[in-house]
Amino acid sequence: MTRTYLKKATLTAQSNASDVSETVKSILDDIEAGGDTSALEYAAKFDGYEGNILLTKEEIEAAIAKVPEKLKADIRFAHDNVKRFAELQKSTVADVEMEISSGFVAGQKAIPVDAAGCYVPGGRYSHIASAIMTVTTAKVAGCKHITACSPPRPGVGVAPAIVYAAHICGADKIMAMGGVQGVAAMTFGLFGLPKANILVGPGNQFVAEAKRILFGRVGIDMIAGPTDSLILADKTADPHIVATDLVSQAEHGYNSPVWLVTDDRALAEDVMNRVPALIDDLPEMNADNARAAWRDYAEVILCEDREVMAATSDEYAPEHLTVQAEDIDWWLERLTCYGSLFLGEETTVAYGDKASGTNHVLPTSGAANYTGGLSVHKYMKIVTWQRATQVASKEVAIATARISRLEGMEGHARSADVRLAKYFPGENFDLSAVE
Repeated sequence: MTRTYLKKATLTAQSNASDVSETVKSILDDIEAGGDTSALEYAAKFDGYEGNILLTKEEIEAAIAKVPEKLKADIRFAHDNVKRFAELQKSTVADVEMEISSGFVAGQKAIPVDAAGCYVPGGRYSHIASAIMTVTTAKVAGCKHITACSPPRPGVGVAPAIVYAAHICGADKIMAMGGVQGVAAMTFGLFGLPKANILVGPGNQFVAEAKRILFGRVGIDMIAGPTDSLILADKTADPHIVATDLVSQAEHGYNSPVWLVTDDRALAEDVMNRVPALIDDLPEMNADNARAAWRDYAEVILCEDREVMAATSDEYAPEHLTVQAEDIDWWLERLTCYGSLFLGEETTVAYGDKASGTNHVLPTSGAANYTGGLSVHKYMKIVTWQRATQVASKEVAIATARISRLEGMEGHARSADVRLAKYFPGENFDLSAVE
């Protein structure tokens, strides 16, 4: 497989991943032992906030009043798209049953978890869209209680637009608490909240580590690293749009990888020449993030043909994958490893991030090799059931007894034996594990 790196990353998403595990574990242990009091102490320390932790109805109404009507309309538009797409996803999961054999019936049920905890980042950027993505899908799934948790700002509280988004999307409680303490409060059921069955939503490395440590006692959507994006482009792609899309994703953070994979050297060089000026044109903080990400983590890869391009993309398994190339249907059929796919110049990652309807909580750091992103299904347990007549259980009991004895599990075998003895008195069965 022939490919050439016209730009090679000097760092990876793991290069500067500091070991925060001990710090996070210590905070979680403190809060679990100390409850509300410890959580409030950490909130005062890290959030610099001493207002109400659970927003009152009056506080929610006051925050909503601060949101401009035009922004409200945009949030409602995005919510409607995400809601309708989540409803479509839910329709693909049905309660079903089948007759395995005459009189023996097995089935499945999709049961939503009771309580969902949705973390909404509010530090460097106010992630309004994360409230939409996480709360809406939980609501459509049928969760009985949804907590939206977002870091407050000193003297301000949770960003009003986040409050509005969480409220209209169906949050039962909105919690003004960030970081590990917010995650802990939802998990441990502090401040009168029900204990969360699942934690969802993006966050910084401390939030991600807290979710990783707590996984097992609570479900999580995924363990997330820095966001990443890959663009597949051929000679038909517009270099200005390709460069703009790369920069738009690099602004997420200093360690957010962006990759361009192409079979056209002229396009690649044109894009690389355009990127610095596009970065310089961003606001200062955004430019600083994008500049560092482009310098240290970005790659531009030249491939011999589209098959090598596709293979390269599958190897990277990007969170976001954009195709700006001919024969869109070929790419849709061929590509297999990505969090979310954006086909053609007419759509872009930013659409999915904010308003088009698909979810923006997606697998990072190559995790798209084995999982998809947040969906309504993440909040649902697919459970199975069975029932049988006495006659129908006969063959299953015989096979169960024999297999169990072959495994050395005599207790299992006897649970089949007693049914055969009860339902078919007087019959003799060969229930040994040997010929």
